[in-house]
Amino acid sequence: MAMPRFHLAFPVTDLQAIRRFYVDLLGCRVGRESDTWIDFDFFDHQITGHLSPPETRTVAANPVDGDHVPVRHFGVILEWDSWHELAERLQGAHVPFVIAPHIRFKGEVGEQATMFIHDPSGNALEFKSFKDMARVFAREES
Repeated sequence: MAMPRFHLAFPVTDLQAIRRFYVDLLGCRVGRESDTWIDFDFFDHQITGHLSPPETRTVAANPVDGDHVPVRHFGVILEWDSWHELAERLQGAHVPFVIAPHIRFKGEVGEQATMFIHDPSGNALEFKSFKDMARVFAREES
């Protein structure tokens, strides 16, 4: 059976700014769109930005391994090399990081590469990777 695709709808303040960010910076393809929403192919998943400026306010953060992780965020788990390529592309484009690219949970079961950025509407995106993808859902042994 093929891996199911997820769909996520999220609030945005400006459709043209969002289009430039997701297409030009992240390399997403545009799907259907209207005057109030736009679909993107986000790493083979469908995400939809809906105009709703009041919903794009800053949200809380929780501490995770020394970082202040935005509570409301979404993202994708990339292959190790793809994650590093994206980190280099974002750094080269001088994208400000909410959490700069680094390795979280070093030496632990959940060791992962992670980075967070905001889109132009303030939505937090996390990009992460595991050297061993079998560890994505791994738990500490008790």
